Amino acid sequence: MKFRSIAIAALALCSISAPSSGAQQADTSYRQWEGDIRAFEQSDSAEKPPTKGILFVGSSSIRMWETLAHDFPDLPVINRGFGGSELHDVVHYADRIVLPYKPRVIVVYAGDNDLANGRKPEQVASDFRRLTRTVHRTLPRTRIVFVSVKPSPSRWSLASKMRATNALVRRYVKTDKRLAYADVFTPMLGGDGRPRRELFRDDSLHMTPAGYELWTSVIRPYLH
Repeated sequence: MKFRSIAIAALALCSISAPSSGAQQADTSYRQWEGDIRAFEQSDSAEKPPTKGILFVGSSSIRMWETLAHDFPDLPVINRGFGGSELHDVVHYADRIVLPYKPRVIVVYAGDNDLANGRKPEQVASDFRRLTRTVHRTLPRTRIVFVSVKPSPSRWSLASKMRATNALVRRYVKTDKRLAYADVFTPMLGGDGRPRRELFRDDSLHMTPAGYELWTSVIRPYLH
């Protein structure tokens, strides 16, 4: 009996100390963008961006907007798009690439990669709510514009999730006058209800100059 008691105690100890194979691990995927964030910080040290400007932040659709300053020549725009980031990555790095600029307007594009990587519309909407709370705790007057998830041809199988995400965010922004929703999804569809091919590069994911021209026309009214 004595040996049996010892064995049972040892088994119980192992079950407490050893993590379950199904235990949820902390998400550290944001670490892959650390190099990009440090590059922004180094650039800021060399030449400080304007404060009270218009900050564009998010994934590669922002990062690859090479004509941003040309498209908004009358506005002090800052581009802080990085990699193929997701919205929760933007939330994680907000204290380093959002808050320091004290922008009067923030334009956010993210959610596209989130859905492609298996996140749910509810998670994307929740991350946007977290971002707005993070910003408004420090910058209560800053306006935040959410650019709708775009209808990329290469991800058209996710169209229902794109629409669900956009609907959730659109509903949320109505609760706060400091928030806005810029709908690029609808005008990027053709008469057949599918993505307009001329707006996308050969990869059917990233945009052509025509795509950015459309985005400029949709977003501009929210920046003044």
